[in-house]
Amino acid sequence: MGKERASLGFGDELDDFDPTTWPKTKMTPPSDRPRPDVTKKAAEAAGFRSREPTAPKAPTPVRRQRRRRTGRNVQLNIKTTPEAVEAFTRIADAHGWGLGETLERAIKLLEATPEKATG
Repeated sequence: MGKERASLGFGDELDDFDPTTWPKTKMTPPSDRPRPDVTKKAAEAAGFRSREPTAPKAPTPVRRQRRRRTGRNVQLNIKTTPEAVEAFTRIADAHGWGLGETLERAIKLLEATPEKATG
């Protein structure tokens, strides 16, 4: 149980060491940090990618709430292009209609058209 530690190679040099003989120097306070712009440039040069959120490149349009009590309680989910959604909501907003009402009016107009649309 009395294993000896391995020698680190300093020998007896540390026995004669006296830290009080060191010259007194003024230590720099720990608040001497580099400026944030310097650290940012160093991080970018090293290829560091920040996890901080960045401002969106283009603000997304804010869509207003369209909640009304209309008696419509069935949901229809369809896939379409962003342009078609934008045009549909633009038409609804221009007339002051809800999205369900806009769809119902479009269906009535399409049913009233005698010719069949191609393509």
